[in-house]
Amino acid sequence: QVDLVESGGGSVQSGGSLRLSCVGTNYMFSVSCMAWFRQAPGKEREGVASIGTDASTDYAESVKGRFTISRDNAKNTLNLQMDVLKPEDTAMYYCAAVPIYRCAGRWYNPSYHRYWGRGTQVTVSS
Repeated sequence: QVDLVESGGGSVQSGGSLRLSCVGTNYMFSVSCMAWFRQAPGKEREGVASIGTDASTDYAESVKGRFTISRDNAKNTLNLQMDVLKPEDTAMYYCAAVPIYRCAGRWYNPSYHRYWGRGTQVTVSS
């Protein structure tokens, strides 16, 4: 059974930083499109960043230049470094995965991903 577990969420002030991690078990991290999504109360789940097996990355416009996605296949770990956080970044953040070498252009669609973590809460206060 595939299991993705996120950690690193918390409460920070505007302008602060957080680093999220997602550790996978029973899953071939080395050949997978991985992504971070977030969902704020009353809003749809949205794609934040993706990274392919070849380390190619893509970001939502709202986080470009502030967030950095990375992966460590040897440790089955996906990371999201979040800097210059804003109150609008407040949401539950989820790790997602699909066993495909490269992330397709529609990676930001939640239905593209097969596996999901349970989420970690990020709260940014002004």
